[in-house]
Amino acid sequence: MTTALITGSTAGIGAAFARRLAGDGHNLVLVARNTERLREQATELHDRHGIEAEVLTADLATDDGIATVEKRLADRRNPVDLLVNNAGFGNKGQYLEVSIEDELTMLKVHCEAVLRLTSAATESMRERGRGGVVNVASVAAFVPRGTYGASKAWVVQFTQGAAKDLAGSGVRLMALCPGFVRTEFHERAGMGTSNIPKWMWLDADKLVAAALSDLARGKTLSIPDPRYKALMGVVKVTPRALLGGVTSRTGRKYGPQ
Repeated sequence: MTTALITGSTAGIGAAFARRLAGDGHNLVLVARNTERLREQATELHDRHGIEAEVLTADLATDDGIATVEKRLADRRNPVDLLVNNAGFGNKGQYLEVSIEDELTMLKVHCEAVLRLTSAATESMRERGRGGVVNVASVAAFVPRGTYGASKAWVVQFTQGAAKDLAGSGVRLMALCPGFVRTEFHERAGMGTSNIPKWMWLDADKLVAAALSDLARGKTLSIPDPRYKALMGVVKVTPRALLGGVTSRTGRKYGPQ
């Protein structure tokens, strides 16, 4: 049986990945900050699907937390075949309304952790000639929307560049760019969501199914919904100056309240 390691596994997209991969027969390494929630999740997935679910408590906003997961990914005796870098969060407020400490923490989780964990995973995967990495970004990567969007743009560029460098090695890398997904993400950030149109919301389980299908087909970028693919097509042909104004107004209308 293959093993998948998922960061931010206890809620939202991470939990959907865990459910789907366990259902497909993969053993799991579940990574999050809350040990109790991790143990509950591991027990439920083991009892329901008969897979082995390892619990790894780590805070990816800290060097020690990142190092803990790096060490597990580097374990050649118990190799990880699929890494899902899903851990992430949002900050409520516009630029200069958010403390520099919180901004730097976001970059630590969204960029440094993704870089270090991807590197730890792909090094051993390349040795075996197989493996995959899904780095969860966002459609915010394609529009000028502050530190969150900038960090997710970095994830997309890094992932696609690394995928090109590792082409032919048997290791696949893909950036996953969802839109609005009903998870704990907005609640944790203190963001209201009642003003977001219903049509913009995605189902986490369907999103994961589409993402895994795209990974199997060798895609390096996955926007797993026709609605958001159409929106991103418009974004590509919109002048950046105009796009900045539009996304700023849209952010105030549909963003944190």
